[in-house]
Amino acid sequence: MPPPKKVDPPHKLTFATNSVRNTTFSLDNDKFYYEVVTRFWHPHLTKINKYDYENRIVSCVAEIESLPKKEVKVRFNTPDAEGEWIRAADFVKCDGNNIGGVFTTGEDGVVYRWKTHKRYLQLVKADDEDKVPVAEYHPFKRHFFVFRMSRHAWLEIKPEAAAALEKIIVSYLIVERRRRQAKIRVKLEHP
Repeated sequence: MPPPKKVDPPHKLTFATNSVRNTTFSLDNDKFYYEVVTRFWHPHLTKINKYDYENRIVSCVAEIESLPKKEVKVRFNTPDAEGEWIRAADFVKCDGNNIGGVFTTGEDGVVYRWKTHKRYLQLVKADDEDKVPVAEYHPFKRHFFVFRMSRHAWLEIKPEAAAALEKIIVSYLIVERRRRQAKIRVKLEHP
């Protein structure tokens, strides 16, 4: 009798930088490679590009528009057409004062929820009682807390969620931007 099949290891998407506007998410073997870029001539438009190294194709899979004094909007593109703009608040529904949010993947209809655990973001299925993370953020580390990074940040994603990878990345960017902007507001309001 053959041994049981081993569980596939999680995907480790490594961040090139700590920015949510200009960075890359990639696996070691470049099976998944996403570039998040905000050009200086379009400072309010962030594009998420997917690189397919086997076919040598670059495609824009999503865009995030954050104009001043307007709501943030998101658009998911297909290879043959651009999608419609939707409000980011409709895509990732905020939990009130909590950091995080709930979103639904369109393909399989699974509802995911971003939550914080020990100050770091985790993605769990909304209907899971055990709250086992499907994706988990691991922060960067620096040499002596000052110098260059000794370990880059990464997003650990289980293979069962790989089908919704673009939506997970976009929702992570939206939730992380909200979290960082909330810290700035607290610092400005606090004397």
